[in-house]
Amino acid sequence: MKLDETDALNRLAVHGHGVLSTVHTERGVDSVPVVYAVTDGFIGIPIDRVKPKSTSRLQRQRNLEADPRATLLIEHWDRDDWSELWWVRAELRYETGAGRETEEALVSELAAAFDQYRGRPFAGLLVLQIMAVTSWSATAD
Repeated sequence: MKLDETDALNRLAVHGHGVLSTVHTERGVDSVPVVYAVTDGFIGIPIDRVKPKSTSRLQRQRNLEADPRATLLIEHWDRDDWSELWWVRAELRYETGAGRETEEALVSELAAAFDQYRGRPFAGLLVLQIMAVTSWSATAD
């Protein structure tokens, strides 16, 4: 059963972790797990200094610069109770000019949601506008 848009957006805002898919110019779909925050129709995905990386210029950022379309998929899975299954897919567009206020709100949300980000160890922030959501749930609740 399709969730209403408000419920889908609420689940997206609360979940905080999903799979981001971007488009690689040669390989096509390029998916990676991410944490994120939501505020005022935007999603912020940190480019952090918490986890080890070979560079702070990540492939997902290069992909978005070449093609600003992205999808974020979140889900709830219960192996034993399939009546609890649901998913939300957000169609996104990379925004380079979302504004300092939006970026600061997203960084604050990340710092509040994840202990690892309390000191704001960000090398950058990917800001994506939510263009549409599609969702499904096994039950109406």
